[in-house]
Amino acid sequence: MSLSFILACLWAVVANVLAMTPSSDNHWRNAYILIAIGIPILGYVTMQHGPWAGLLVLAGGCSVLRWPVIYLMRWLRRSAVRGPAE
Repeated sequence: MSLSFILACLWAVVANVLAMTPSSDNHWRNAYILIAIGIPILGYVTMQHGPWAGLLVLAGGCSVLRWPVIYLMRWLRRSAVRGPAE
């Protein structure tokens, strides 16, 4: 197994352990840290194994961090409805 996949699996394990710990801010601080660490790992996986492996790792990351993705989609939908002029 390559180093990039090992790092991606380690990121997933850490994300799941952090999800099991209690948090006063509903885990948003942990989510920001995981996103900041996960983006370079995603790029590394994509660089070593190609775009299909990168898409699989991206899908796994989105399933772990689903609430930031849901809020991003809501924000994009609201900004698309309002339009650029407003």
